[in-house]
Amino acid sequence: MRGREMELLGRPIDERALDARLDALVRRNAQAGNAAIDLLNLIGGHAEGLLDRLPGQVRARLDTATQEALTYAAEAAHRSRGTLGEMPGWRMRALTTVMGAAGGMGGLPTALAELPVTTTVLLRAIQDVAVEHGFDPNEPGVRFGSIEVFGAAGPLSRDDGANLGFVGTRMTLTGAAMRSLIARVSPRLATVLGQKLAAQTVPILGAAAGAATNYAYTRYYQEMAQVHFGLRRLAIDADRDPQDLVAAFRERAAVQRV
Repeated sequence: MRGREMELLGRPIDERALDARLDALVRRNAQAGNAAIDLLNLIGGHAEGLLDRLPGQVRARLDTATQEALTYAAEAAHRSRGTLGEMPGWRMRALTTVMGAAGGMGGLPTALAELPVTTTVLLRAIQDVAVEHGFDPNEPGVRFGSIEVFGAAGPLSRDDGANLGFVGTRMTLTGAAMRSLIARVSPRLATVLGQKLAAQTVPILGAAAGAATNYAYTRYYQEMAQVHFGLRRLAIDADRDPQDLVAAFRERAAVQRV
């Protein structure tokens, strides 16, 4: 199905199957940040206060550093597919966990050095989920969609799915378009990565907090990718307008929160 993800194969699924899959995606979205509870217990704090632990000069440069990391990751994650092949989700979580522990051992300097590498692996994990749903990661719309997943609120916040989006699969992947998308996504990701950096600077617990943070973040973005690409797959299987499904998803998510 690669390169043909917008083609409908066979008859569309019925309403009952559509509702069941949509409800499953809503539940998945609601449960995505559960691993962060253990993380906050480990570092003994609240998500809102984590950024205050970072030095002022680091906070001031966080947006720029995140944009640079995401720009690097956009190409590095894509190139890695030619050398590493497909990797199961658990292996990605294991890899980022080890990287987080290494980054936290040396405090802020090593955590900052680890940031672009972890961002690359996270993006690669998102792309792998797209493949699970039958999408070709070489397609421009899929590459854009993978970066869009970083627009979710983050594992230490509650997300209402408002940032779920769909990009046309036949769009032209230009440098300007990619830079524009990265500029739109990076401010929210900067907050998420800032919380990660702060967790890794916790005295004594830096390595453990780094490992727990990376595990929680990888699991979260894998789940968000399952929601994002699950909705795209559902739109194809049900022969429905993707934006209509996003609207239905948001309505059901709002009801569940209430």
